[in-house]
Amino acid sequence: MTHLQEELKFLRESLSDMAKMVTSQLKKSYCALADKDIDLANEVIFNEKRVNAIELKIDKDCEHIFALLNPVAHDMRFVFATLKINADLERIGDYAEGIAKLSIQGELNFDQQLIEKLELKKMHDTALDMMRDVTSAYTDDDTKLARSVFTKDTVLNDINFYSTNIVADYCKLNPDRIHQALFLLSIIRKMERVGDHITNIAEEVIFYKEARVLKHGKKKEDNEI
Repeated sequence: MTHLQEELKFLRESLSDMAKMVTSQLKKSYCALADKDIDLANEVIFNEKRVNAIELKIDKDCEHIFALLNPVAHDMRFVFATLKINADLERIGDYAEGIAKLSIQGELNFDQQLIEKLELKKMHDTALDMMRDVTSAYTDDDTKLARSVFTKDTVLNDINFYSTNIVADYCKLNPDRIHQALFLLSIIRKMERVGDHITNIAEEVIFYKEARVLKHGKKKEDNEI
C-alpha cells in the first residue's frame, strides 16, 4: 500500500466516524424531545463542539493530501467529495444542536398528540435510516445504496409540506400553546433540511465513483426557518 493509499484509507475511516457521531447527535436530539430529557438535550449542544473540531481536522487532512500527495482521477474525486461531505455532516450536526435548543426553549412541554399528528417520529426514523445508508454507501463505495436515499427523502418532504396547515389548525384551537407548536414546526423544517444534506452526500458518493454530477434543483437556503 502506497503512502497515498494509506492516507485515503485513514481519511475514509475518519469521515465514517464523523458520520456516526453526527447520526448519534441526531438520534439524541429527538430522544431528548420525546423523553423530555433536558440533560440529553444539553449533551447534544455540548458535543457540537466536538463535531466542529472533527470537521476542521478532516478539512486539514484533505488539504494535506491535495498539497503533498497529488491525487489524480478517482482519488482526486474521492478527496473532493470527502471535503464536501464533511461540510454537509457538520451542517447536519448544527441542525441536531438546533433541535436540542428548540426542545429546551419549548421547555420539553410539547403536546404528544400534535407530535404524533406531525409524524415527527416517522420523520426522525427516516432521517436516521438515510444517514445509515449514506454512511455505508460512502464506506463501501455503494452507489446503489446512495441512490436509495433519494426516494426516502420524499417522505421528509411530504411531512414538511403538510406540517404548516396542521400547526396552523392546532394554533387556532390552542392559542395558549402557539409557541410550542411553532417550535415543533421549526424542528420539522430542520429535519427536512437534514434530508437535503443527506441527499447532497449521496450525490457526492455517486460523483466520486462514477464521475457523474447529479443536480436536484436549487436547494433552499440554510437560514430558512
